Amino acid sequence: MSIEALIARYGLAAVFLGAGVEGETMVLAGGLFAHEGMLSLPGTMIAAAVGSFMADQALFAAGRRFREHRWVMRAQAKPAFAKALQTLERYPTGFIFAFRFLYGLRTVSPVAIGTSHVPFRTFVAINALAAVTWSVLFTSLGYVFGTGIAELFGRYRPHGRQWLWVVLAAAVLGLAFGGFRWWRRRKIR
Repeated sequence: MSIEALIARYGLAAVFLGAGVEGETMVLAGGLFAHEGMLSLPGTMIAAAVGSFMADQALFAAGRRFREHRWVMRAQAKPAFAKALQTLERYPTGFIFAFRFLYGLRTVSPVAIGTSHVPFRTFVAINALAAVTWSVLFTSLGYVFGTGIAELFGRYRPHGRQWLWVVLAAAVLGLAFGGFRWWRRRKIR
């Protein structure tokens, strides 16, 4: 199976999972692959939005349901959690919309919001809007980046699309790194 066929077959699923687990790397790669015609641009945006939305909803639900659980209590002891709650109290709507764009607060924020008094419906509505905005932005950045890559590597046509392996490897490494960090944090506790 060629890399193009592999991406066409599993690319949207990878974007969906990557958007929820790792974040930007797979979504940027999805935009790049959409530029190359291997994935549908609207399909990539939808997969990224739904993956991100579902992951954040699951973390919000975990914070809401298990607020007294030791896992959540340990998270509450971290500075990022306190910072998330402090910002949430001052700017609830803005924070719920923007947390996915803030480095270091992406994973802990939905849990923190879940432990707060933000109504479920409010979080769902703002989270949905934010997930769509985030996915359109990062997929589009990947698409635009794809234009530059195609132009750069278009000069070196003898190599064909071998650069796709580099992009795919970077995306897989990004996912592996995110998974390793999650596993290591879990193991330390």
